[in-house]
Amino acid sequence: MSTTTHFSTLAVHAGEEKRKPYGALTTPVVQTSTYTFADTAEILAFMQHKAEREAIRQAGGDMPVRDEYGRYSNPTQSAAERKLAALEGGDAQKTRALLFASGMAAITHTVLALLQNGDHMIMVCGGYRRTIEFAQTVLPRWGIAATLLDVDRLDQLAETIRPNTRLILAETPTNPYLRVIDLARLAETAHANGILTAIDATFATPINLRPLQWGIDLVIHSASKYLGGHNDLLAGVVVGAHTLLNPIETLRGLFGSIADPQTAYLLIRGLKTLELRVQRQNENARRVAEWLTQHPKVARVYYPGLPDHPDHEVAKRQMSGFGGVVSFEIAGGRERTSRFVDALQLPYIGPTLGGVESIVQQQALFISLNEPDRRAAGISDTLVRYALGIENVEDILADLERALAQI
Repeated sequence: MSTTTHFSTLAVHAGEEKRKPYGALTTPVVQTSTYTFADTAEILAFMQHKAEREAIRQAGGDMPVRDEYGRYSNPTQSAAERKLAALEGGDAQKTRALLFASGMAAITHTVLALLQNGDHMIMVCGGYRRTIEFAQTVLPRWGIAATLLDVDRLDQLAETIRPNTRLILAETPTNPYLRVIDLARLAETAHANGILTAIDATFATPINLRPLQWGIDLVIHSASKYLGGHNDLLAGVVVGAHTLLNPIETLRGLFGSIADPQTAYLLIRGLKTLELRVQRQNENARRVAEWLTQHPKVARVYYPGLPDHPDHEVAKRQMSGFGGVVSFEIAGGRERTSRFVDALQLPYIGPTLGGVESIVQQQALFISLNEPDRRAAGISDTLVRYALGIENVEDILADLERALAQI
């Protein structure tokens, strides 16, 4: 698809062969764990080709190789990876994507493949709590030090860098307060010190933000969210240059954390409507955020599209849309907030986001039953995270108004 850069066309066609097996319109699910060879001569040719590919990879390039075993690759998964790389807008000759069994698998493999004993990484706080937990409790066992830098202290990034700092990992927009990091500034500081950068852009999607175009080295997504879009799959993806992804791919093969072909098929299907869904979710979230700011029972609204958001100007410059998540605080205590969530009729209550159905949660209740633990996590008891689906926004607003009237 070198003739277009339009999202909707890439989402439908990129990464897939024009003429598919059996004349099928959709990319088939290649449901196999292994791949056979006609004879020993074919094995020898495969091994020679594999050695040539490895030499090219060492030089920073890549070349296709037939599939050998399902733990390493699968045709359906490879098609999904090509489509994801195209959507992130990197250099088609240098950029590729790797699909994983979950978003956390994508994050953990990236960090462990790029760092080693004695290295240091900086993680910008304000992101997913499980990623923070990984940095604080798992990395030290591998001899890797991690410094957590608050998103409000990014001006101190240069002072936080050590001689052994190798990676800066951040999330934008962050979960759940939707802070937006200046990616160009982050990349400039990191690269001036020879440090790699990785951004979890799950909340943004490639429709709203393409971090590679702002100088970021690696982009990570939980494909379970917007990319899949239907709450029926678990997957993660890392996108970046061949040279950076090669060691990550090797570790994926060793750990066995590749996404299965059925998941890859569902992801390809979901990606075809990504732009349509995200545009609707962007608009729904904008309308909801503006409406909530006017309601007397809502104490505060967090949404990058609002002028009073601390990162509004950065978001305007960097993003083409502000995303489908709105976080807000109910005036009153935890019980009143719970009554509001329970009074909502349209959204489901759950811990995820990005699907066609709206999903809401009182996030503190998913953190801990212990109040000090919730405070330590920085999550207010009155915080509500509303992930907008593609329903009609008038129905969403009417449901919000009914629920707020009951508290």
